[in-house]
Amino acid sequence: MELNDSNLQTLSGYLMQTLSPDAAVRRPAEKFLESIEGNKNYPLLLLHLVNKQDLDLSIRTSGAIVFKNFIKRNWEIVSRVQVLHSFIILHVIFKVDDQNKIHEDDRSRVKAFIVDLMLGSPLNIQKQLSDAISIIGKFDFPKKWTDLLSKLTTKCETGDFNIINGVMHTAHSLFKRYRYEFKSQELWMEIKMVLNGFAPTLTDLFNKTVGLTAVHKDNLIAMRTLYSSLTIMCKVFCSLNSQDLPEYFEDNIALWMGHFHTLLVVQEPSLETDGDEEVGIMQELKSQICDNIAMYARKYDEEFGAYLPGFVTDIWGLLISLGPQPKYDLLVSNALQFLASVADRPTYSKLFEDTNALTSICEKVVIPNMEFRTSDEELFEDNPEEYIRRDIEGSDVDTRRRAACDLVRALSHHFEAKMTEIFSAYVMAMLAKYEQNPATNWKCKDSAIYMVTSLAAKGQTQRSGITQINELVNLTDFASKYIIPEIDNADVNKIPVIKADCVKYLMVFRSQLPGQIMLGVVPRLINLLESSSPVVHNYAAITTEKILLLRGLNNGPLVTSDMLAPVARQLFKNLFVMTSIAGAEENEYAMKALMRSISTLQENVMPFLPEILTKLTERLRITARNPSKPHFNHYLFETLSLAIRIVCKSNPEAVPSFEDVLFPIFQEILQADVQEFVPYVFQLLSLLLELRPSGTIPDSYMALFPCLMMPVLYERPGNIGPLIRLLQAFVSRGAAQISLDQLVMTDVHVEFT
Repeated sequence: MELNDSNLQTLSGYLMQTLSPDAAVRRPAEKFLESIEGNKNYPLLLLHLVNKQDLDLSIRTSGAIVFKNFIKRNWEIVSRVQVLHSFIILHVIFKVDDQNKIHEDDRSRVKAFIVDLMLGSPLNIQKQLSDAISIIGKFDFPKKWTDLLSKLTTKCETGDFNIINGVMHTAHSLFKRYRYEFKSQELWMEIKMVLNGFAPTLTDLFNKTVGLTAVHKDNLIAMRTLYSSLTIMCKVFCSLNSQDLPEYFEDNIALWMGHFHTLLVVQEPSLETDGDEEVGIMQELKSQICDNIAMYARKYDEEFGAYLPGFVTDIWGLLISLGPQPKYDLLVSNALQFLASVADRPTYSKLFEDTNALTSICEKVVIPNMEFRTSDEELFEDNPEEYIRRDIEGSDVDTRRRAACDLVRALSHHFEAKMTEIFSAYVMAMLAKYEQNPATNWKCKDSAIYMVTSLAAKGQTQRSGITQINELVNLTDFASKYIIPEIDNADVNKIPVIKADCVKYLMVFRSQLPGQIMLGVVPRLINLLESSSPVVHNYAAITTEKILLLRGLNNGPLVTSDMLAPVARQLFKNLFVMTSIAGAEENEYAMKALMRSISTLQENVMPFLPEILTKLTERLRITARNPSKPHFNHYLFETLSLAIRIVCKSNPEAVPSFEDVLFPIFQEILQADVQEFVPYVFQLLSLLLELRPSGTIPDSYMALFPCLMMPVLYERPGNIGPLIRLLQAFVSRGAAQISLDQLVMTDVHVEFT
């Protein structure tokens, strides 16, 4: 492909089509771009198109995104494994050398061009190109991109903060992997080189920028730019200090900590946002500083010890000054995490040992940040999926409640008896207030349940829930008095937040509560599946699924097949109703509960299977048109697989019945190349073929066999395992029907062993 206006115009047209909401227009354009990405000059054409100032910004942005994704897929030179899988029956071997879809000349020219282009681009394009530089840097920096650091450092000398911000965003993208990579000599050598070249520039720039905030105090635009720059500089500081405390930053710790203190306490009302939701520049900056000092408190207490009391005072003042508005959530969360980091260290625990101090922390910091706010209520009602994601799936790391909970656990680690005594008084007062008027004071019980959970839980696993508890908290007694009565209430829609809290309590402490309690709540949870509140019925599905995994006497299942059978019909009915609610058809929690129920019932599920399979296959047909929920897809196919195994295990003659129902859908999926579903189809085909007795393979399978040898299928890593299993099933069930010519294709070769 030549770098000329004609090709740029053609490329622009296809990029415009990729923005179309019409799949019939969008997908062919995406396929075309994918087909030409191996051509020489392709990445350079994209960059030159992004650089065309007269082009519509949406097309330029689309080009930047396509370029970033192209780099993400292809920059790494992958050595293809020669023997992919080895079975008793066959080997599958690739005859392909290292794959390099990007020409070496293109690689060099991209690296020479992209930094200047990124720094001169609008912000939304700059972000995409910065990410692309980070991806390239992951593989090429520093050995194959030796001038990158010097380029970035030189640009910092311009004094233009639009350019400086671009440099800092790129440095952040490039260096943030230092936060989580495993220590190695190679990594340490790279960080040392980066520190030598970038740390003095960063420190000098940070120091000057803090000074400029005083000079330009009356210039709102300048202040926004300066404080944005300080925020990204603090992020780079975090990355460079994550592995170990560098000597340079230890020598300059007084400068950095002094400015951190200044920035934590400074007030800039002009930079405050007007609404309750939008996070302001100052909140972002102070949040990052809280992250930085929390890291120092955890890892470098000897060097940081002298500064810590001052920061504890700063954070305390910050926390009691902030309101409940959502825009402060991240700042409050990070500030609480700092206090939790400090409280958890034995060295600093004496700062909190006074009973009055603990009471003050509980009253002024912990309890206010555990309260159920209006914004939480709106999320519960208007965006239940996001509420569940934050509350029950462990992704609420940046919420006030999670941070307050972490602080409670850190304090309880050293002062368990005191914390239990203090919290118990607040919990009982809140529960008493709730009993006076449940309809009005339900938020009191919500906070009480959350406080008990925070205080009692000391350790947990994904499979078992809470595994270590505070022995001073009587979980069973609390459940009997305050949880089970709410679950028993026949009105499944009464105070839905409290219903959800109580179900979550059972889920979290399922391994600690007596088996009889957990067995007794199963029918009640099935009733709660009928609740009109999405949070309540989804929590009920999640908890039911987890109870079915519990172990009882002699490590057998707590809920046996015979125990579940009497309520199975109602359970299946309610779960399928959940998947028929408009907008929630692909409900992963309902499908997972369905899968677990069938697994528990085994042969007892047979009377219900005809209806179940009809609904599952119909759901599969609909979902295949536009798959959007990977977890739902997984549980859907797992449920189908489970049903096939249960039926055909006792009746192998039933395999053709499943084939008759599923093959037309499988054909549609393979012809439409629904990438999300193709590996699952291969797995189910393997299962059906394996369940057939050895002998002749039906023509319907043999017609598919040549397609399985197409090299393009093996370019997707997700296909390889299922394809190999399917090939093994072909060979084990009907080797005589497969000729040697069919086993050899251009790039894939199958051998008997």
